[in-house]
Amino acid sequence: MAHTVKVDITWTEKNYCCGWGFEGVGAILCTNKTIDGIKHDFEESLRFHIEGMIEDGDEVPQWLIDGDYTIEYTLSAAAMLREAERFTTMAAISRATGINPKLLSHYANGIKRPRPQQLQRIKAALCVIGAQLLNLG
Repeated sequence: MAHTVKVDITWTEKNYCCGWGFEGVGAILCTNKTIDGIKHDFEESLRFHIEGMIEDGDEVPQWLIDGDYTIEYTLSAAAMLREAERFTTMAAISRATGINPKLLSHYANGIKRPRPQQLQRIKAALCVIGAQLLNLG
């Protein structure tokens, strides 16, 4: 049975960051300027960490040694909005969500966290914007 390594990606200041820890294994923390970059860095860091533990003779869960895991990434609201900025503007997201631009900026900068209902509104609006972009072609 494959294990799931759950990694939360957040936005801090000018970078994406993520971390994962497992009792007896330690922790891995990464930062990068892009979502693809942080995923790549995390996966490399995890492999490097496992290899180092094995070389040091540390106890490592067999599922990590065997690579019997999948990595599940979850983006915080701030990370999601920052990634969306590659394809659209905060003004467009504000119009699509009906969320005040200043409040949306607070979400994007990690100053405030949206309630689950607000987060669903943001996700739905991003899907609408994406569908509209696809219909251009």
